[in-house]
Amino acid sequence: MYDLIIIGGGPAGLSAAVYAARFNLKAIVISELIGGYMMESPQICNYPSYTIINGVELTNNMKEQVKSLNIEMIEEEVVKVEKTKEKEFLVKTKSNKEFKSKTILLAVGTKKRKLNIKGEEDFAGKGISYCATCDGPLFKDKIVAVVGGSNSAAVSALLLSQFAKEVHIFYRKQKLRADPYWTEKIDKAKNIKVHYNMVLEEIKGEKIVKKIKTDDGKEMEVGGVFIEIGSIPSTALPKSLGVKLDDKDCIIVDKTQKTNIDGIYAAGDITTGSNKMRQIVTACAEGAVAAESTYNSLK
Repeated sequence: MYDLIIIGGGPAGLSAAVYAARFNLKAIVISELIGGYMMESPQICNYPSYTIINGVELTNNMKEQVKSLNIEMIEEEVVKVEKTKEKEFLVKTKSNKEFKSKTILLAVGTKKRKLNIKGEEDFAGKGISYCATCDGPLFKDKIVAVVGGSNSAAVSALLLSQFAKEVHIFYRKQKLRADPYWTEKIDKAKNIKVHYNMVLEEIKGEKIVKKIKTDDGKEMEVGGVFIEIGSIPSTALPKSLGVKLDDKDCIIVDKTQKTNIDGIYAAGDITTGSNKMRQIVTACAEGAVAAESTYNSLK
């Protein structure tokens, strides 16, 4: 029996694990991928104590800290959580493992949003990617498109510019919404071009991506398409437990990170906390608060 099961191994979950150890809670982290979204980031420039660090390195640092505190981490997909008659929680994984706990922390994060246009499903993994960090080097000397105007789109474009011959950013508005730090770098990059007020309508090809078609009817030959149009909360587990969500499907939490269900807390990008800022540092803060709240509830 655990005091706390942390579902999700991103910055919120790992931070919660560190604080759970400080409060002497018997805790475990269960996550399909330790590090989560953070693993995909090629450059993190706003996490205290690092001028610049990549997501893999920061994840490894966090994992080592959690390990040093003797908190167990398991890379498994959680498929079901049930509340028992004894008011405990039974967590089941895809490999049929079961774990019991007095409390649960949902730190399941978000998943990449899709364009939902013609050709996207057909060429997923065949020139279409949602991770420049993972796939960027495969597009050396090619012409690629990046869809989106956020920080993630800007960072992806800058990373791709190190490999690709040309990088074309397509954004539906008149101005990128990425931070000035990134847009200034975009402006200085010689092989990046931004196409404003433009929307992709179709991705074409044969066995792999060959062309894109925009809403003005024009086509451009490309070797790859990187989709960075934001993310949506992972809601399957929260909904199955009756956890209340807002109109954007974020878990509603109070100042202690508690949900509407006794014994269930939430932290990170999936919550309404931290003014929905969705940063690594705010996710870590929410994880810490959730761990303390769990400790207080069990005293």
